[in-house]
Amino acid sequence: MLNIKRIQKDPAEIIKLLKTKNFDAGEIIKQIINCDKKRREILQDTEKKKSELNKLSKEIGNLFREKRIDEANLAKEKTGKLKEDIKKLDKKVVETEKKLNNLLIQVPNIPHESVPFGNSEEDNEKIRSGGEFPELPGNVLPHWELTVKYDIIDFELGNKITGAGFPVYKGKGAKFQRALINFFLDEGLKAGYLEIQPPIVVNEDSGYGTGQLPDKDGQMYYIQTDNLYLIPTAEVPVTNIYRDVILDVDELPVKNIAYTPCFRREAGSYGKDVRGLNRLHQFDKVEIVQIQHPGKSYETLEEMTVHIEGLIQKLELPYRIMRLCGGDISFTSALTYDFEVFAAAQKKWLEVSSVSNFESFQANRLKLRFKEKGSKKTYIAHTLNGSALALPRIFAALIENNQTPEGIVIPKILRPYTGFDIIG
Repeated sequence: MLNIKRIQKDPAEIIKLLKTKNFDAGEIIKQIINCDKKRREILQDTEKKKSELNKLSKEIGNLFREKRIDEANLAKEKTGKLKEDIKKLDKKVVETEKKLNNLLIQVPNIPHESVPFGNSEEDNEKIRSGGEFPELPGNVLPHWELTVKYDIIDFELGNKITGAGFPVYKGKGAKFQRALINFFLDEGLKAGYLEIQPPIVVNEDSGYGTGQLPDKDGQMYYIQTDNLYLIPTAEVPVTNIYRDVILDVDELPVKNIAYTPCFRREAGSYGKDVRGLNRLHQFDKVEIVQIQHPGKSYETLEEMTVHIEGLIQKLELPYRIMRLCGGDISFTSALTYDFEVFAAAQKKWLEVSSVSNFESFQANRLKLRFKEKGSKKTYIAHTLNGSALALPRIFAALIENNQTPEGIVIPKILRPYTGFDIIG
């Protein structure tokens, strides 16, 4: 959520910057400024009446001591009226602040200056690429056929148990999935991240804190009876560990890593791009989260990007890193890099990670602050997160790219985790 002071300082600049995200902020910024002006006017009126009440209260005591009973009683009547007025004004303040907050949460984060203009993923900017494209024999199979051939994932069984988008991993497929999870976690621990095992359901405050609510309300699975949500990513519970927390500057950066299943309704998704593992309602993901000093967050974003790039390189997958354009970047992000790997049988690029700097946008909602050394003043921290990595499309690309007439060859880095070299 944007800070009201930042909006007041230069509303025209805010409106200009949000055009990069294809967001026309003119009207809502005007409403925010007017609402805040009204809020401050009510607060001033309240303080004026409270001051008058305090003054009258002191005078009443003096009047009674001086036996000026009629004047004292008249003053008491005035204090009664003032108390009623103050009560009404306090109620107005609460109502106005609620209205102001409801307006503020509709405004996206300000994009970083490096975010390119654009309307969709077609306008994203390639930063760099790496890895070698595999040389495969003829008649290669897409992953949804390979999983049937080697009996490692059963999509129909998942459909029977739950519905489409909830696959069942079996035998070597299940062990391969677990190997990937453990590999990603171990690499994160080597990089200095603290492992967290968070809840996979969150309350409304947590969804609000990281910006999924109200923006992504319709994409989250909702448990109505308990007013809880299934998490779309470990970012939500892990970042909310630090909601309403004041950190010492020496505690920065905070580095957490978590494996969780993730749940997304993916409403409106259909067609060939959702086949097999390409788009699921439940999937596994390892997430990295950092809380950082504002002066170091972009340096940290690059560090996280290099970490994720290293994972893909060790899996020997061809990849590219894309800087998302304004039309493709999320509501909460200031700058996002997407990682895509090439799936040889499908002949397409699959997104497997997003690493983002939210600057103070989430932390402002979370009231996540830090103190500098020797200072009592607090400052809003910066938050960052990245998929390291999301498993379904990594799984898909790995089995497509490593298929041979003998079976699916396991990347060398994963063999200590799987205990086998080939799925055949």
